[in-house]
Amino acid sequence: MKFTVLREQISSRCGGIEIDLSPHGFEGEKMTAYQNYLGGGMLGAIGNDCTKEDWSENPELVEIADKLARHFHSLTNPDSEWESADFEQLQKRSLSAY
Repeated sequence: MKFTVLREQISSRCGGIEIDLSPHGFEGEKMTAYQNYLGGGMLGAIGNDCTKEDWSENPELVEIADKLARHFHSLTNPDSEWESADFEQLQKRSLSAY
């Protein structure tokens, strides 16, 4: 799935990506994937949000959110013996340290 990226901020401690949903049939709507730093060198789960109300009840938007989260994971997950976590492992973590 191809994304039209509006904003992207990626760092080792947090970040996010925002896409335009217009190409997917949701004119004027946006979706984000974001990740928080939990501390101790560990990133939290990747969360999603959307400007469309009740987006989490729309199967098409839920699928886009999953693909966006996985895409964001591919951009942020370090590939090292100590820091690497696959997507499923990461999603078991807390979204925030607070």
